[in-house]
Amino acid sequence: MAPLISKWHRELELFSAVKPLIILEGNVTDMCRYPIEGSIPEDKLVPLTEYLNGYLTDNGYGQVVYYSNLVGFMNPYAPKMLDLFARTNGCEVVSGAVPAEFKGNTQQTAPNIIRRAMSQTNDATAVVMELASHYIITPERMDQHDVNSFNLLMQSAMSAATVRTPMGKRQNLLILLVQKLNDLPAWFYLNNPLCKTIRIEAPDREERKRLISGKSWPTFFDSTVYRTDMPFYEAHPDELTRLREKFVGLTEGLTFTELDAMRRLSKREQTPIRDLCTIVDLYKYGIKENPWANLSMDSLRTAKQDFEKRIKGQDAALERTLDVVKRAVTGMNGLSSSSTAKPKGVLFYAGPTGVGKTETAKALAEKLFGDESACIRFDMSEYGQPHSDQKLMGAPPGYVGYEAGGQLTNAIKKNPFAIVLFDEIEKAHSSILDKFLQILEDGRLTDGQGNTVYFSETIIIFTSNLGMYVKDEMGRRYQNVTMDMDYPEVQQRLRQAVEDHFKLELGRPEILNRIGENIVVFDFIREEAGKAILKAQVDKIIRRLAEQKNIRVTVTDEAYAELSAAALADLSNGGRGVGNQVEALLINPLSRWLFDNAVISDADVTIEHFDTASQPPCVQCHTGADKEVDKHD
Repeated sequence: MAPLISKWHRELELFSAVKPLIILEGNVTDMCRYPIEGSIPEDKLVPLTEYLNGYLTDNGYGQVVYYSNLVGFMNPYAPKMLDLFARTNGCEVVSGAVPAEFKGNTQQTAPNIIRRAMSQTNDATAVVMELASHYIITPERMDQHDVNSFNLLMQSAMSAATVRTPMGKRQNLLILLVQKLNDLPAWFYLNNPLCKTIRIEAPDREERKRLISGKSWPTFFDSTVYRTDMPFYEAHPDELTRLREKFVGLTEGLTFTELDAMRRLSKREQTPIRDLCTIVDLYKYGIKENPWANLSMDSLRTAKQDFEKRIKGQDAALERTLDVVKRAVTGMNGLSSSSTAKPKGVLFYAGPTGVGKTETAKALAEKLFGDESACIRFDMSEYGQPHSDQKLMGAPPGYVGYEAGGQLTNAIKKNPFAIVLFDEIEKAHSSILDKFLQILEDGRLTDGQGNTVYFSETIIIFTSNLGMYVKDEMGRRYQNVTMDMDYPEVQQRLRQAVEDHFKLELGRPEILNRIGENIVVFDFIREEAGKAILKAQVDKIIRRLAEQKNIRVTVTDEAYAELSAAALADLSNGGRGVGNQVEALLINPLSRWLFDNAVISDADVTIEHFDTASQPPCVQCHTGADKEVDKHD
């Protein structure tokens, strides 16, 4: 297998020959895969410091040392190099290290020793300064000693640029490792012709694929498991390729350190080869039952009928919702995409208020995960300010609330298997939309503390009332859809309004592209659906009174007709409007009647009349003993 050399390694090879000061930033605490045969076995995962030791040694450096402000100068990989470094620069090795403070006025401080090392011409010398951010508090709070120390480092780089080591093959080299470039004072690296900044990223797709192939592949499994399972995959190489591709996709954004931990975890758990990808979930989420793996197909076959018990008059919307769920369950989601870490599904619910959008999300959570609480709801009207994204993702370091983390990221850490509902998305500030792009595309999000949470086991649902009202050329709002329109026209108008909002008003068509064809339009609550909602609500009240208080309520046909006429007179507020009428016309007056007549439990009550014209409304009831009680208001 030909060597796969990372971009940062190639840049190090190129610029270490011409720049005396190299800053490596980013993923510097990760393990690295050594790409070529040399002092380190090829493909071995090693710390970055050991990687650099191998690289520098292979390239002719006779003295390679590492500096830590806690220990001083050291080289655990080649102690003889440290001894040579100490002799060359007038230092003394004590317990395997050359003690040296970063700040101070003596000749034995680290910057002074480095300056001498960069000036000498006996051996090609490389000094690697580990996590330079630990030397000072922040660049903004540097004292004069800090400034002097960095000035000495700059002088060291200047010295290294003017001298040549024996035979002129290699210049002396100063390398700083930082997680973030702004951990260093800006004047140290900006517009500095001596300096080259090289960013180390998390391993890309090809590097992860390389790790899961070749010599490393058997190390992911217990030896007995490997001998038992591998013959099948040798006979079916396409299956092995698909398995590896899925693993590579699911590990997007993970470091080599994390991948190595998964390798050891897989081996320890004696994971069968076919179940390798379950190790990703185990590593990300801990020991959790995966509800997706335990879903009953029989349960999904009856899902539409179960949903219709709770959501009335929305056949098309329920059908479209269940299509997305079935695609997720069968593993068809994301097959056309390069990312396998996307959410299980994405839905955008548009339509009038009170027609069942939020209720559908709750019903879906109960069907998939067995509990409505698995629907994590965020009211986006609470996130309309410019810095609202910090409430969702967590404040950055140094800001109030940093320790608490973000509301969204904390919720997904706690329950990675969930329906995530963003209610009334059009009310969120535009800065939050960028975060949604990352969730929809990559299935992950990094909070203010630097922790990554994963959305690959969630279904993301947005709800919106967009398109109900639009503006004319004069900026005046007018109703875009009305109840006298049939559903196809409502669907077409609302879809067009949603597209116009993202493309024309926000100028963010990329968000619409991530949602794709999953805009689900809910219809108005028509009269038949209104009747079904009313009956369901009245039946629920009667049932709960009987179960909880043994009060058996009967509503006569005449009384029910009165209630129905009043509740269905105006369906512009949807099912929520019907519920409000039931509360005003039935629940409130009935509760007053029960209280005033001391009917607490064990009774039969017949409702014969609703007087909807009185304020407040009243009911006329009979007890089980046929004793008439005057209507009560």
